[in-house]
This record gives sequence, structure tokens and C-alpha cells, in this order.
Amino acid sequence: MIEFQGVTKQYPDGTVAVDDFSGQFPPHQTTVLLGSSGCGKTTILRMINRMVETSAGTITIDGEDIAGRDVVALRRSIGYVMQNAGLLPHRRVVDNIATVPLLNGTPKAEAHARAEELMDLVGLDRSMARRYPNQLSGGQQQRVGVARGLASDPNILLMDEPFGAVDPLVRRDLQAELLRIQSTLGKTIVFVTHDVEEAFTLGDQIIVLATGGKVAQRGTSEEILSEPANDFVAGFVGLSQGERTLHRSPDSDVLLDAHGRAVGVLAPGAAS
Repeated sequence: MIEFQGVTKQYPDGTVAVDDFSGQFPPHQTTVLLGSSGCGKTTILRMINRMVETSAGTITIDGEDIAGRDVVALRRSIGYVMQNAGLLPHRRVVDNIATVPLLNGTPKAEAHARAEELMDLVGLDRSMARRYPNQLSGGQQQRVGVARGLASDPNILLMDEPFGAVDPLVRRDLQAELLRIQSTLGKTIVFVTHDVEEAFTLGDQIIVLATGGKVAQRGTSEEILSEPANDFVAGFVGLSQGERTLHRSPDSDVLLDAHGRAVGVLAPGAAS
């Protein structure tokens, strides 16, 4: 369990990125921090592994205040996946994946064997193990990034808009892959995105954030769609504009949104 209690982050110039944020991130579930750019979602995520230090408040993991943890040990115990993968360009795929285990003293042969197992898990052919990042597609690089984040078998995996830089088809594939991996491993995942559809696809719990890391609403996708807490939430997820009001095309089983755009097909046997 990750828990924030009254956490604030204020920078030396007076800018308050996060103001009095409190919340729990349940174990073995995916919590999505959803909000527009500058709302503080990435700052909240990076405070978990102390890449950003808090100005006030406490963050605990399984009841232990992380302020008392050795920062290097803390970071190595938490998986981290970022946008654009952040791979080391001069290291082969297998070495990129094995980075943290090698730093922790795992023998090279053992670390490489684990890296190849993780390549299987994230859907990468082992023949790519000796390639360099610039020899991979964007989607393949992101899969390597996920594998690297899992290499030390962390309980917690932080994901900072990891699929934001790939095209929509690859993005959907990566989302499906993450759902499959999570169903197998059951990690505690904190996932940052500004994409509403991605949040609804991946999140067991979704925290909608306003400016300053203020919680506008938290809940499941069903709860947020059926009972938005306020006009801000309704507008952010597209309810106030009627974007999520669907109707059936008069000539087919195609579902149209409020603007007449095709968004899906009515399943065979479904009520019209």
C-alpha cells in the first residue's frame, strides 16, 4: 500500500506543483493519475521514488515513511517506466533490461537470463537481445522499457506516460500487453496519463486531478462516468459535451457519438 498524507511540493521560486495531496494506492492494482499537463500528476508519481522530494506531508509504503529510506535503495526497489523508454543508447537490449539487477550485484549470466525471460513476458523475440535501442521500433523500445522496470521484480511499478510517444495502433497493443502482464504479476502500478480512454482501459482506480494536484474525483471508470463529481470532471471526460452519448446508426449496427463519428459496432445479439 502506498499512502500520501497531506503532501505538498513547492519549488524555490514559489511555484506549488502539488498542494496538500492525500490518497491511497491499493496493492496489486493499477491506479491511474489522470489530468491535463501541469496538474501535478508526474510530480506525485516521482515523489514515490523520491526523484522529487516533498516539501510537506508524508508518503508511506506498507506503513514505512520513505523519508527514512536510503534513496538509492528505494529507487532500485521500485520499477520505473518513462515516456520514450529512456534506454541507454550505447547498451544492448539485454544489458538495458538487466541494468538494476547488475547494479544490485546479480551475476551477469543470471541477470541476462532474467532479461531474456522478461523479453518473453513483454512480447519481444529473444533474437533482439543483442540489438541496440536505435535498431528497434518505438513500440519495441517501450516494451524493453517495461521489461527493464520489471527486472528486479519490484512490488511497485511507476509508469509516466509510457505509451504517449507511439502511434495509436502500437499504443493499443502496449495497453493490452500491460493488462496481460498485470493479470499475471499483480503489481502495484501507478500510471500517469492525460488520455481519458487510456485511463479507463487500464485503471482499477482512477484519480482525476485538477491544477495543483487537487483531487477532483477518484473511483472506477464506471463510477466516474455514471456520477461525475462536478462540472470539471464531466467536462474532462467528455460528458458535458455529450461526446460519450452514443446512438445506433439508422442504417447499420455502427454506434455513433454525439458528433456523428463512428466509435464502435453493436455486438451480435445485443439490445438495440
